[in-house]
Amino acid sequence: MYFKVSKSVFYNALSTVSRAISSFSPLPAFSGIKIEAKLDHLVLTGSDSDISIQTTIHSDNEETLQINDTGSIVIEAKYILEIVRKIDSDELELEILDGTQTKISGKTAEFKINGMNSMDYPMIDFIRPANNFTINSDILKEIISQTSFATSTSETRPALTGVNFFCEGHTMRCVGTDSYRLAKKVVEIEKELTFNITIPSRNLNEVSKTLEADEEITVAISDKKAQFILKNTVIQTRLIDGVFPDISRLIPLAFDYELEIETAEILGAIDRASFIKSDGVSVIKLSLDEKACILSSRSQEVGSSTENLSNAVFKGEHLDISFNGRYVFEALKAIRQGKIRFSFCGEMKPFVIQPIEDDSILQLVLPVRTYA
Repeated sequence: MYFKVSKSVFYNALSTVSRAISSFSPLPAFSGIKIEAKLDHLVLTGSDSDISIQTTIHSDNEETLQINDTGSIVIEAKYILEIVRKIDSDELELEILDGTQTKISGKTAEFKINGMNSMDYPMIDFIRPANNFTINSDILKEIISQTSFATSTSETRPALTGVNFFCEGHTMRCVGTDSYRLAKKVVEIEKELTFNITIPSRNLNEVSKTLEADEEITVAISDKKAQFILKNTVIQTRLIDGVFPDISRLIPLAFDYELEIETAEILGAIDRASFIKSDGVSVIKLSLDEKACILSSRSQEVGSSTENLSNAVFKGEHLDISFNGRYVFEALKAIRQGKIRFSFCGEMKPFVIQPIEDDSILQLVLPVRTYA
């Protein structure tokens, strides 16, 4: 194998596929990037068996890529990324010298590094599933940012560590929950499809990092995997086995109290009050009536905080409700919109947060019991 390639193009491709590589790889080969030189293109693959990323560099012109000899090699990701990053040259040469010893050179710098036989790299099936639809990258990034933060980090209930994508007809509902909070985003897709899959939130966050602004993404799904297909890159993730909870029973349909307020105002108030914690948790209390809306926090060890939400508008009888400040803060950050509505059913019942101008987003939080 011997080829010349643009340093910037090669480094960007290496950086993309390296996102799939874990420092706790189950197999030694998965600590490396597989580089395959075909007749007219390079194929780079990175994987940890949970998520796999494959990207292609085409030899559209000799300044980008020139392949003199085909072949393949696996090189430890951390080493090749460091070498390529540090070589001071616009063009690099990569050549297999003897067995798996690989020479990487540019201008006056030359590195010889021991690779691994590509035959030892596990076969990864990148065949595209038949079920697929297209979605704009900005919408996909929005789905991920507005749902994945609410998923669980505990493996005791694996289904809750991912975002559930449920589609009937043209409507796709995306939900993340850790059983204490829930984040839902609803979008319309062009194709009429039926599916119900759960994708690990960690893998979705890696997808989000790879997406560029305003590009069309093809999402292909089967009962075993999901693929996100960009221009020259395929990101493939396993799905989570297990039944995702029926969220229709969790979201209240009628409310007795409503609070309307600018997102920035309540975000700032929660942020100012959140340093007061008990056992590492910031519990925020809202005391609401039509005359005044007070946000407060209290801790025996630290002290207390009280703030009047002067621009808030509340409808309903007097209500006192407490919640985990981090949960509501993250929900509000995910919404990122001007005016929002809190809808309450009672002191110890789940409440809903939604932007007034956009009912496609819904955040639900369970209150906490306080004895103060």
